[in-house]
Amino acid sequence: MLLCLTLTDALRFHLSPNTRKCLKEEIHKGVLVTGEYELSENPGQKTLLAVTDSKGHHFYNKEDASKGKFAFTTDEYDVFEVCFDTKVLSGGHGVDREVFLDMKHGVEAKNYADLAKAEKMKPLEVELKKLEDLADSIVNDFSYMRAREEEMRDTNESTHSKVLYFSIFSMCCLLGLATGQVLYLRKYFQAKKLIE
Repeated sequence: MLLCLTLTDALRFHLSPNTRKCLKEEIHKGVLVTGEYELSENPGQKTLLAVTDSKGHHFYNKEDASKGKFAFTTDEYDVFEVCFDTKVLSGGHGVDREVFLDMKHGVEAKNYADLAKAEKMKPLEVELKKLEDLADSIVNDFSYMRAREEEMRDTNESTHSKVLYFSIFSMCCLLGLATGQVLYLRKYFQAKKLIE
């Protein structure tokens, strides 16, 4: 029963032969990202694992991936992609491979056991360090959200003023065209002697 209650953020899926599956996630600047993966055995297939950002920079590549770990720190806010690309070798048979992927980032990616050993911290100090890092992460997220809200508000105000000026310009154009059309029709009917 305790095993059912434990929380995990891992992902498990099936990868068909000669296919490519990618998972994307947005991650802030300066965040530690760790990942652990494991693929079921299949001797007739090779799977390439690649971790890249939206600009095409490779953070991790593994030919014939079966089991392993990766870690990197982000340079800037970006969308990161983890791709599994499987190929059937000649003479091999194509069977679905089961993929297990466990990615962590930020506070959850830090290894506090190693930190406690390195700095000779007591268990209570380790818990306080975890809480401090979590609080810093929450503050950083709120400041990022505040900056995004200000940016969106500025964009909204700018768009509002542009729409206002465009609508005033459109009204002036319509009034000018209507006046020109009335004057033209008046002149036309006067020329035909229909009105005086």
